[in-house]
Amino acid sequence: MKRSQVNEIIRQSDAFIRSFGYVLPPFAYWSPSELSSKKPEGIIAARLGWDITDYGKGKFDELGLFLFTVRNGFAADLNKGRGMLYAEKVMISRKNQMSPMHRHNIKAEDIINRGGGKLVLELFMSDSGDGIDRNAPVSVPCDGVERKLPPGGLLKLDPGESVTLLPGVWHAFWAEEDDVLIGEVSTVNDDRTDNVFAEPISRFSKIEEDEAPVHLLVSDYEEMIV
Repeated sequence: MKRSQVNEIIRQSDAFIRSFGYVLPPFAYWSPSELSSKKPEGIIAARLGWDITDYGKGKFDELGLFLFTVRNGFAADLNKGRGMLYAEKVMISRKNQMSPMHRHNIKAEDIINRGGGKLVLELFMSDSGDGIDRNAPVSVPCDGVERKLPPGGLLKLDPGESVTLLPGVWHAFWAEEDDVLIGEVSTVNDDRTDNVFAEPISRFSKIEEDEAPVHLLVSDYEEMIV
């Protein structure tokens, strides 16, 4: 992805989020120089902030996702069984934009349609080897009510509805009818290690620097905060 495209997606996404009455935290609007000078450990180490991916395929409108990590704990919290054991994200799935089939080893998550169109999830259970089980029926809680689907069934969430995905549940998702604002509430999250994709694919995008960044992505932190 080109940095100019990333910058424009940030501007569009911020406006879309605000249109639903949700305002991102103040650090979202720090410039790269502000973030670099402050170096807040609670933001950098927890990888809070902007996250835009085309999964390395260069077709963001077809295969991609916007994310902003608002809060996140650390794996050590889980190991201790106490402390900050949770994370929260805001995401945007554009109409007919696929987030590809994947599962998590550790993270349990609630995926919430916060507004817009329908959010569609394709779901599978894991087999004994943690691969996709194409024969097992799927059972997931939706706002406290168990929903049962055939393998590969499509779960469609209207605004206000949510689904709980436990570790090992394979899922791909996209928006129907209109773009969707998505909330994610989960256990501690590490996108570098806890995304297992069905097909070889990159979680983070390689950025071509054709202009200066408006805001840094979480994937910029290691190289651009000195």
